[in-house]
Amino acid sequence: MKKIFLILYTIKYLKWQQIYFRCYYLFRNKIKNILGFKRNLFIRKESAPLTLQPSISCQQIYQNNEFAVLNFKKKFNNLIDWQFMEYGKLWCYNLNYFDFLNQYGMDADMGKKLIYEFIKKIHENKIGLEPYPTSLRIINWIKFLTAKKIKDEFIDGFLYGQTKFLRNNLEYHLLGNHLLENGFALLFGAYYFKDQHLYRKAKEILITELHEQILSDGAHFELSPMYHQIILHRILDCINLIKNNAYFNNELLHFLIETAGKMMGWINTMTFTNGDIPLLNDSIFDVAPTTKQLLSYADRLNVWKVAPTVLCNESGYRKIDKSNYEIVVDIGNIGPDYIPGHGHSDTFNFILYIDGKPFIIDTGVSAYEISTERQYQRSTSAHNTVQIGSYEQSEIWASFRVGRRARIIDKEENENFICATHDGYKRIGALHTRKFDFLDRLIRITDNIKYKSKHTCYAYIHFHPDVSVMIEDNTVFFDSKKIIISDYDAIRKGKYDFAAGFNKLVKAAVIVIIFRNNLHMEIAT
Repeated sequence: MKKIFLILYTIKYLKWQQIYFRCYYLFRNKIKNILGFKRNLFIRKESAPLTLQPSISCQQIYQNNEFAVLNFKKKFNNLIDWQFMEYGKLWCYNLNYFDFLNQYGMDADMGKKLIYEFIKKIHENKIGLEPYPTSLRIINWIKFLTAKKIKDEFIDGFLYGQTKFLRNNLEYHLLGNHLLENGFALLFGAYYFKDQHLYRKAKEILITELHEQILSDGAHFELSPMYHQIILHRILDCINLIKNNAYFNNELLHFLIETAGKMMGWINTMTFTNGDIPLLNDSIFDVAPTTKQLLSYADRLNVWKVAPTVLCNESGYRKIDKSNYEIVVDIGNIGPDYIPGHGHSDTFNFILYIDGKPFIIDTGVSAYEISTERQYQRSTSAHNTVQIGSYEQSEIWASFRVGRRARIIDKEENENFICATHDGYKRIGALHTRKFDFLDRLIRITDNIKYKSKHTCYAYIHFHPDVSVMIEDNTVFFDSKKIIISDYDAIRKGKYDFAAGFNKLVKAAVIVIIFRNNLHMEIAT
């Protein structure tokens, strides 16, 4: 019964489109299989000459038939297995994205050889035919073929077939960043093949989805700084495409430039002075382009004007900068109700950098597969916030699912003060209020739990792996800094796995503070 209710609480937030298209694609594909329908993956179409300024090169992924992806390496001795699943589905997805075509120094003949090898194996490659990797691959192939000035009728025929296939399999059942990537790919396909039909659909998706997905403060609504960077990169690529190729009257250009400006303002504000992004929700280093790379790319495109941003009317994040510290605080909801899959149970989480270095951090993410590791990294106890008993603030489950979720029900703030309350524990009759006071070289945090029946409460503080931590009485020393704690029952030191990247875990210290109703902390920086 508990699992049934969890599913029902998850489904009730979905949009009708998601349910309709999930059912539609399921039955349509079943009927096609019964009738023996074969996909037409080759459609003869002449490509148009494109001009593109250099984009952001990816890190070296491919060399001598070896792929280095998400901290795993795999060398294929003969033909590449495009459905290699030993390292998980995300690794296989990345293999099928073809980002490596646009790594620095990629040889034109080698890239063309890899494309031919992929095409020959496509009929047995189910992963490669999924809409999301298809979208990224379309963009990467077009960027590569344009940069290397390759004109190949066989590749173009397959590429056009893939673009038409994508047009008929848009991810309306998922929405969010997936549908945006579909739209970006259709736009590239429209310009590459001068196809008005593809252009109209791309324009419809991009205008509709960017209006919905980019919040008033400039944040992407899934509230992951990493995905924000990825989507901003894609928008800049589209600006590059439109500015340099006047096929469709540049109708989208002003809209995309305005959107990019808002997004640059947000990510520029959220980025720490050392260049790190806060690892909020599904975020990790070395996947997306850095903020510095994005701003430099925008500068090359003459799209440098960064719109002012106010953190955070809608996204719920606050970034406070003082003389020697920067702190990011989460006082927002988990994300868009109908697609919270990249969200975590982390209301009132905070991340603290002192003198440009990370001290108190988020645990990050190292995997997307269903696992105890994935469940932990999305859980309340993996974040710098408070857990009541064994309950989660938001009911995260599977890899990307959320049942009941915490909501901010009260909030008060000024330049040096934040106080907010969430109702994530209302099912046990409890409310959590956290107050932050931001002083020069000092942060005060006060937690108050109001409940009908008492439970043991746990406040977690996760430290960066390079930080040494020691407890003496009511004081936690971390390097030359300290946290003075009052109104507690016990303080315990433990270890947790910090995600230094996908599939890369490093041991670090975590402090668990046990208390009942109220907790007071003073962080001296």
